[in-house]
Amino acid sequence: MKRFTSLLAATALTAVAATGAWAGEKWDMPMAYSATNFHSATGAEFAKCVTTGTGGDIEIVTHPSGSLFKGADIKRAIQTGQAPIGERLLSGHQNENAVFGFDSIPFLATSFEDSAKLWKAAKPTMEKILDEQNLVLLYAVPWPPQGLYFKKEVNSVADMKGTKFRSYNNATARLAELTGMLPVTIEAAEISQAFATGVAESMISSGATGYDRKVWESLTHFYEVDAWLPRNYVMVNKDVWSGASDANKNVIKGCAELAEYAGNWRSVEYTTFTLNGLRAGGMTVGPAGDGLTGELKTIGETMTMEWLEAAGEEGKAIVDGYKAMQ
Repeated sequence: MKRFTSLLAATALTAVAATGAWAGEKWDMPMAYSATNFHSATGAEFAKCVTTGTGGDIEIVTHPSGSLFKGADIKRAIQTGQAPIGERLLSGHQNENAVFGFDSIPFLATSFEDSAKLWKAAKPTMEKILDEQNLVLLYAVPWPPQGLYFKKEVNSVADMKGTKFRSYNNATARLAELTGMLPVTIEAAEISQAFATGVAESMISSGATGYDRKVWESLTHFYEVDAWLPRNYVMVNKDVWSGASDANKNVIKGCAELAEYAGNWRSVEYTTFTLNGLRAGGMTVGPAGDGLTGELKTIGETMTMEWLEAAGEEGKAIVDGYKAMQ
């Protein structure tokens, strides 16, 4: 991370020399996750890079924890110009277009290496779809592999039946339905309260989310099933982007590349760190048993077929492109 900070400084100083320094416009950047989350930390450094790099011509101010707009409202706010820039979970838009859920296909890409290949296959399509929605993609960062959280020992799908399950996109809601759990939509900023009050009893998420929200205060088990690696992405309103100077666009692109690189490695490093943190909090952490894993993969096959049907030719092209890299 020291290297990332040095790179940011070098980028900023070079850009200041090119653009000069003066007070400029303010870009408020809504984010759904807490300030301590690694995505938010990366976004904050990206914001500083742009602010310094443009010599203050563009000042980006981050608003984590859904404080400016709740997670589900962020994309719409940027599309309509209520905010110029922001971060959101890509698969959170799957209800408007199934293709957004490419990174939540169960057991398709279960490692960081495979996630990078899947993103390479999907990125052109994502850029095209977002462009049609008045948005410009700046960068995207994967979460660590998703595992299952419970407040009890679980050895089979039958053990999950009737459990109140926190969902955050179409894939998680469908997983709940297929396992007999009860899906409850809960934003990331509300996780701790939801578990503490019994509104939710389980979720599928990364070790990072559980660690950040101290879920060991309410939950007892984390099963490493490596179901998928969803991505957060940073987008900017296309009209706002068009109004930026070429020099400032180049600064933003450079800062975005650095943020994507740093965010990816943060995610990799955070995986082991946060799982150890869950253990230190008193949780039982380890791989799911063979029986449960087999049942989940069968459910995953059903979800994959459903997604391919819903996503059509664009979805098939992404999966085919990814498999061609294997």
